[in-house]
Amino acid sequence: MMTEIEVKRARLATLERELCWLGSRHDLAMSAFKFDEARDLQQQIAKLERERAELAKTLPAVAPPPTAAPVPVMIRRWRPRRR
Repeated sequence: MMTEIEVKRARLATLERELCWLGSRHDLAMSAFKFDEARDLQQQIAKLERERAELAKTLPAVAPPPTAAPVPVMIRRWRPRRR
């Protein structure tokens, strides 16, 4: 069974996908000069963005990934050239 946080994170991921898809449709509508359709899509986008913002406020912050340790670099010793 999923916890409440997992359900909210799943909903947030769904909202992100929907916003991406609606943004693409909005761009296509604008490039095809379908301004009425683009306006309707923009209203849907605004509604979903508000829902996403409210949902993001209720979720705890995700811990940043650990920083990678620096990788040692092999340095070649300088040798004088043979003639």
